Amino acid sequence: MPKYVYDFTEGNKDLKDLLGGKGANLAEMTNLGLPVPPGFTITTEACRSFLAGGALPDGLEEEIALHLTALEKRMGRRLGQADDPLLVSVRSGAKFSMPGMMETVLNIGLNDESVRGLAKQAGGNERFAWDSYRRLIQMFGRTVQGIDGELFDGALERLKAGRSDLDLQAEDFQRLVETYKEIVRAETGEDFPADPYRQMRMAVEAVFASWNAPRAVLYRRQERIPADLGTAVNVCSMVFGNCGMDSGTGVAFTRDPGSGQQGVYGDYLQNAQGEDVVAGIRNTMPLQELEAIDRDSYDELMRIMEKLENHYRDLCDIEFTVERGKLWMLQTRVGKRTAAAAFRIAVQLVDQGLIDLDEAVTRVTGDQLAQLMFPRFDGGADRKRIARGMNASPGAAVGKAVFSSERAVELAAAGEAVILVRRETNPDDLSGMIAAQGVLTSRGGKTSHAAVVARGMGKTCVCGAEELEVSAAERRFTAPGGVVVAEGDVISIDGSSGEVFLGEVPVVASPVVEYFEGAPVGDDELVAAVHRIMSHADSARRLAVRANADNAEDAARARRFGAQGIGLCRTEHMFLGDRRQLVEDLVLADGDGERERALAALEPLQRADFAEIFRAMDGLPVTVRLLDPPLHEFLPDYTELSVKVALAGDRASGKDRRLLAAVKRLHEQNPMLGLRGVRLGLVVPGLFAMQVRAIAEAARAVPGARAEIMIPLVGAVQELECVREEAAGILAEAGVEAAVGTMIEVPRAALTAGQIAEAAEFFSFGTNDLTQMTWGFSRDDVEAAFFSRYLDLGVFGVSPFETLDRGGVGRLVRIAAEEGRRARPGLKLGICGEHGGDPDSIHFCHEAGLDYVSCSPFRVPVARLEAGRAALACAGSDTR
Repeated sequence: MPKYVYDFTEGNKDLKDLLGGKGANLAEMTNLGLPVPPGFTITTEACRSFLAGGALPDGLEEEIALHLTALEKRMGRRLGQADDPLLVSVRSGAKFSMPGMMETVLNIGLNDESVRGLAKQAGGNERFAWDSYRRLIQMFGRTVQGIDGELFDGALERLKAGRSDLDLQAEDFQRLVETYKEIVRAETGEDFPADPYRQMRMAVEAVFASWNAPRAVLYRRQERIPADLGTAVNVCSMVFGNCGMDSGTGVAFTRDPGSGQQGVYGDYLQNAQGEDVVAGIRNTMPLQELEAIDRDSYDELMRIMEKLENHYRDLCDIEFTVERGKLWMLQTRVGKRTAAAAFRIAVQLVDQGLIDLDEAVTRVTGDQLAQLMFPRFDGGADRKRIARGMNASPGAAVGKAVFSSERAVELAAAGEAVILVRRETNPDDLSGMIAAQGVLTSRGGKTSHAAVVARGMGKTCVCGAEELEVSAAERRFTAPGGVVVAEGDVISIDGSSGEVFLGEVPVVASPVVEYFEGAPVGDDELVAAVHRIMSHADSARRLAVRANADNAEDAARARRFGAQGIGLCRTEHMFLGDRRQLVEDLVLADGDGERERALAALEPLQRADFAEIFRAMDGLPVTVRLLDPPLHEFLPDYTELSVKVALAGDRASGKDRRLLAAVKRLHEQNPMLGLRGVRLGLVVPGLFAMQVRAIAEAARAVPGARAEIMIPLVGAVQELECVREEAAGILAEAGVEAAVGTMIEVPRAALTAGQIAEAAEFFSFGTNDLTQMTWGFSRDDVEAAFFSRYLDLGVFGVSPFETLDRGGVGRLVRIAAEEGRRARPGLKLGICGEHGGDPDSIHFCHEAGLDYVSCSPFRVPVARLEAGRAALACAGSDTR
């Protein structure tokens, strides 16, 4: 039988898979001799068993009882003992941090008898005891019993009637306990459970079940956290920050999670429990003020923070409680940070000798780099500042003010940019935070729920803008000077300065983009950090990075961004817009004469386009894909043309009638699987020959040009052989050398890659079409139809169009790569679908032995960084 429960003295920080992040780190701090309240962790394995079977696994309750008995013996008190109670917290803790997404219950063990024993423990402090009891009922009722939290919040607000929670007295909380118990009785049909052991069992089951709560599922999907990990449960003896003004609770960071700067960062709240800080129900004081309130606790905390950062060699996020002058550590983890902070901290740690540059590259991600490339507000533009809060998560966000998550989701789905405005957010606001461009709250600090979640998602956030009076019911907020912003009014928020502006503020390019465009590094600390990280990533990576570009402007930008060539130049994109008629004339040509005239009109345009791109790339390779137009993109709509001709009747022109007949003849039920790619080149004589000739002549005219010719949609080697033979003759006649290869985008091509490689000098995996054909669905039709449901059900962990499906599409890529190179050892392999710019897919491409990835110009820096990270990750696993 597996071991399901581990004492804090038994684990360590490397057991996150089993103990979750919180449990593993509590064990690590215990091992370091830090002041951690005693407790134990129930494993993720127990959670997975519970979720699979709907009940606690056999033997778990007995293990919990043994560890609880040991804890009671160590503490000298029994759980819920009437005259001297031991109380515990029951907290979630998954492998990956999911702030606020799962459940926590504090003060387990309180009832009508033990509450008086708790007051006695606290030297007769009945206010503290009854406050703790009402918190238990409130958290237990919402979390375990599924009662609407608004019922409890409303009762508390009515009791306060304009007072602060600090103004409430013992008798107030005693009355509130009775009110809360009445709410429980009315909503559940039974009394609040007084048995402390039943309380703990129900809380454990609720924490396990919260792994699949809607907000947790949504957060996992957003952060790409696997759905099958489960959460651990941490049972910890309670320490209390709400014992009086000599007590409190706080959150601290060893460095600023917003900027990365070293110093003292965090929030502290006197006479409060932990949830008060993250919920933002009272605005906190800066952590530095603890020094004046309790110098001993402050000094000890500073020593512990330094010890933890040096031990973890990273920014640490710490939760702590001061109980009547005694400091207790409740949690530590490697802290979430903004993208800018991630790059700065990585370089700082290198300079401090804590990590090397290899590890620094692995500490940042391509997604974070992409966030740094977003625009920022124009400092010289006219703007009206109406408030200022805390700069919780940087960025420049503009949108319509909305006051509920539901409205944010609704407007965002309609294409509107929105800013979610709340007094404070809670975990149920996650969907609105995802939908919004940014988040603005009037309460809370840099460690509030809004701030922590926004930073993790890379969302702009301004918190604690106290000048704003937010009324969610009236859907508006009031700013100083009588400024009223109603739902739908546009506001701008600056997550770097904490400023809030009325109306739309113009944005300018990011300095990181300017650096990639060729601006000097200068003395900008962030740009300097990006430069060091990128330089080392480039030196470490094996994968080359190319760009998908169809014109000289995109090609030039891609080259400035570090592209080492063009991996996909789509020729059909050159004939959209004003040139579309030329392709239409070719497809509808009647007889050799009309077709040759159409080709003659296309060839000089093609030659000029290719020459511009070759010049822009200045000797770097350019892979040109021959024409691959799904016919429906270039022909008039059959239904619209039919109606036009029918309405005109006898007055319909001969051209329209001829056009209708041709469109009817060529009409396809599924154009994406119809006459396109190599099929069109074989059916329309001279089409591919014209393009190859244009490529050859352009390459001959541009010194140093390196052309590669790619045949699309090949499914059989015979198709490729036909085109290659014709292309070879044209290239020889022009005296130009150019590799001829194919796109692997049809499953049959992947499965017969050994044969195809005998006629191809390179493969480029077109994973957009390969994904559609492997899964058997059309992206345009299915994403809106059922993808959200599939994500909810766990059929997809992430959309297969966003990240490469390793088990299906990825397996085809591996088969094609291995069989292709077996037939032609020097075969060059690349990828040019949208996955070429996706971080996880780039790691797959490295592992699969591809030579390069190709992506949109803006994603080139992301791909360079991820290619370096992939190489270092593989090297690290090899050494282990």
